[in-house]
Amino acid sequence: MAETQAGAERRRVLIAEDEALIRLDLAEMLVEEGYDVVGEAGDGETAVRLAEDIKPDLVILDIKMPIMDGLAAAERIAAAQIAPVIILTAFSQRDLVERARAAGAMAYLVKPFQKSDLVPAIEIALSRYAEVAALEAEVASLTDRLEVRKTVERAKGALMTAYGMTEPQAFKWIQRTAMDHRMTMRDVADRILAEDLAAGSASTADGAPTVG
Repeated sequence: MAETQAGAERRRVLIAEDEALIRLDLAEMLVEEGYDVVGEAGDGETAVRLAEDIKPDLVILDIKMPIMDGLAAAERIAAAQIAPVIILTAFSQRDLVERARAAGAMAYLVKPFQKSDLVPAIEIALSRYAEVAALEAEVASLTDRLEVRKTVERAKGALMTAYGMTEPQAFKWIQRTAMDHRMTMRDVADRILAEDLAAGSASTADGAPTVG
């Protein structure tokens, strides 16, 4: 991964964690994997201010921080559309995960985590953020965006189950098909969901479904 990052443009990461040792370990992991740590914060309020000033490619926030917690900071950063956010938490309860998603987080990591957990979470966050940007460019109102995102998420799940695609592959297939057929991604997603993929609907030579 480090070679990939070094060969391309290095991703700029802002990290916020109130425990200095964890913050240091996280920064070292990121640097070893080829990312640039462009800012560090010990509380959510400072993290939001740095994000606004630095405009990083990614923000990693601990969920429990003084002054402003990670969820509130994630909500501010997501609302301003600054960068994708990954939430760090020592708690794996479902309610915190759902609250993190509602706050705009694109991925989360449960502490303690390994370096091998970090990079996949980053890639998921970056991929999902790009998806949201693409969908928002297609749909005007906030209500419609939420509905389209739900529909596309379900369609991605159908493609992943039926054809063994990864999440990024499924979205790219929907996006490419929409462009090729001059359709919206919502229309493509609706057609995918209308087909009985599991029952073996019509497919192309490479195993992907056809959209006519």
